[in-house]
Amino acid sequence: MSVAALDETGQEKQGSATSGVKRQYMGCAGRVANGINTVHLSYVREKTGHALVGARQWIPAGDIADPVKSLVTALPLDLRFRTKGQLAIDVMGDAYGDGLAFDFACGDEVYGSCTELREFFEGRGQAYVLRVASSFMLTLAPGTKMTCADAVKKLLKGTRGWEVRSAGSGSKGERWYAWAWLGTASPRRSLLVRRHLKTGELAFHYCFVPEGQLASKARLIRAAGLRWPVEESFELAKGCFGLDQCQARLYTAVLRHLVLVMAALAVCAVTAAQLRERTGSQAPPPAGPAQAPPADAGLIPLTVREIQRLLAAALSRPQPPGHAARWLQWRRRHQARSRWFHQRARLARNYTLVS
Repeated sequence: MSVAALDETGQEKQGSATSGVKRQYMGCAGRVANGINTVHLSYVREKTGHALVGARQWIPAGDIADPVKSLVTALPLDLRFRTKGQLAIDVMGDAYGDGLAFDFACGDEVYGSCTELREFFEGRGQAYVLRVASSFMLTLAPGTKMTCADAVKKLLKGTRGWEVRSAGSGSKGERWYAWAWLGTASPRRSLLVRRHLKTGELAFHYCFVPEGQLASKARLIRAAGLRWPVEESFELAKGCFGLDQCQARLYTAVLRHLVLVMAALAVCAVTAAQLRERTGSQAPPPAGPAQAPPADAGLIPLTVREIQRLLAAALSRPQPPGHAARWLQWRRRHQARSRWFHQRARLARNYTLVS
C-alpha cells in the first residue's frame, strides 16, 4: 500500500526579514514562536520506506499584500495567498502531474478540516483517511447530524463496536489500539475512530473510498497507521540534512534549500529501500514476554542515517582502513539487540492492555 502523507513543519527565526516569517504556533518548538512553516508531502510505501517528495512554503496574507515586504523577500508577482489546505492541493496536483499514484491520502486535522481539499480528492477519485476534530459534523442519516464526539457517545457505549487491532509495526513492536468504524448517510464515506488502550484518548478519521475500491475497516486502519512515517521523514531531514537550518531569506532561495534537502533524503531513502532485504539479518522478534534473548541479535538493515554517514565518511578526510565499516557494524548490531529487548518489553505491556 502506498500513501500520500500530508503534514507541515517549520523552522524558528529570530528576525523579520525572511520570506514567510511570522509569529505563529510552531509544532517543532511546541509553542507560539517566530518562524516559517512549510507544507510537505511524504511518499510512504508500506514495508519499504518513505521520503519527502513535495513542498510549498506558507506565506502570510499580510506579506503578499505589502509591496515592500514582497520586494524585500523576492515574492513572485503572481503569488496569491493560499491556506495550508490549498497548498496541499497544489502539492498533490504536482505529484499527480509527475505520475505518482497513491492508494490513500492521509493528513492531520489541518487537512481534514479543509472542505476544498476533500472535494479535490473526491473529484479525482482519490481515497483518503483524514484526521478531523471531535467537533466535526457528520450526517449519519438524512436529517440526522451530530459531531464525531456525540456520535461516539451515542453509538459506541461500553465495549460494543470496538475492536483491538494493530496500526502497524514500529521499531519497538506492534502499535495496538482499539478501533471503531461508523457509517454515514453516504455509502462511500465513514468515520474511523481510534482509542488509546491506556489513556482512552480518541482520534477521529473521516474516510472516503471511491466506487470500485474496497472499503473495509482493515484497509482503512492500515492507511491510518501509515501517516506517522512523515514525522520520521521530518526527523531525518532535519537531523541528517539540515532541513531546519536554512539561512536563506528570499522566497526562491528557501525553496532551493528545500529541494536540495529532499533530493538528498530521497537518494538515501531509495538506497535503504533497495538494500533492505540484502543487509538485514536481525533475529526473529520475541514470541512471548518471558523469552530468553538470542545469542546473536544479528544486524538491522541499513538505514537512511547509516547510509548518510557512509556517504559523509567517503567524502571526508581519510580514516584508518575499515574504520567506518567497523563502527557501522557495531551500531547496527547494538541497535538490533536493543530493538529485540524493546519488542519483548512492549509485548509484555501489550498483553496487559489487550486483555
